[in-house]
Amino acid sequence: MAGISERGKEIKRRRHRRKKLAQLNARLQKATVSEKAVIAAKIRNLTPGAEVLIDAWELRDSDR
Repeated sequence: MAGISERGKEIKRRRHRRKKLAQLNARLQKATVSEKAVIAAKIRNLTPGAEVLIDAWELRDSDR
């Protein structure tokens, strides 16, 4: 019986990342300025394309 393939792991990571980003985006709607900074930091830790998302979600000014 074979384990999970590398492609399967990659797909699982992508699905988890997409789900987590959707949760963060939902929380962003009601977030305060300090919470937006925390969300931006979490996005940076979660995905390699974080800067693109931060710009798209307009978190640049509330971050750092």
